[in-house]
Amino acid sequence: MEQPTGFVFAIDAVTRHVNSARPDAPIVPDPPRTPRLSGARHLAAVTLRRLADQIQPAPRTATPHCTR
Repeated sequence: MEQPTGFVFAIDAVTRHVNSARPDAPIVPDPPRTPRLSGARHLAAVTLRRLADQIQPAPRTATPHCTR
């Protein structure tokens, strides 16, 4: 009793698989992704930027140029 049902499902699955590679196959867009950990990423970026600002060497003061 289960084999005819499995056969029908198998034929349907194979048909869908084979037809999906056709040039006129329907295009199903990917669902939009929700951003994960955006708050943590923003906090890490701000922290790293502040750390880089502290580690960066101070700009050199302008030395007087010789005038002739």
